[in-house]
Amino acid sequence: MKKIDWLAATLVLVGGLNWGLVGLFKFDLVAWICGGLEFGETNAVSRVIYTLVGLAAVYGIVSLVAAGRRASLRPATANVR
Repeated sequence: MKKIDWLAATLVLVGGLNWGLVGLFKFDLVAWICGGLEFGETNAVSRVIYTLVGLAAVYGIVSLVAAGRRASLRPATANVR
């Protein structure tokens, strides 16, 4: 895996964890990390994090589509004994 793939995966996991915490406990982890903001409040740092998480999700979607196309272009192999 490339470094950008690891970074994107990490950011998507952070985003998923944050949304899970929001849904279950109404606790915004990113806001808390970025200065103890109240739920729903943002500052410049939290907006940058949210933007990076969103871009990582778009990168992941593009990567999955590209991998699917590569897989569909491979020739089928027969089980020859």
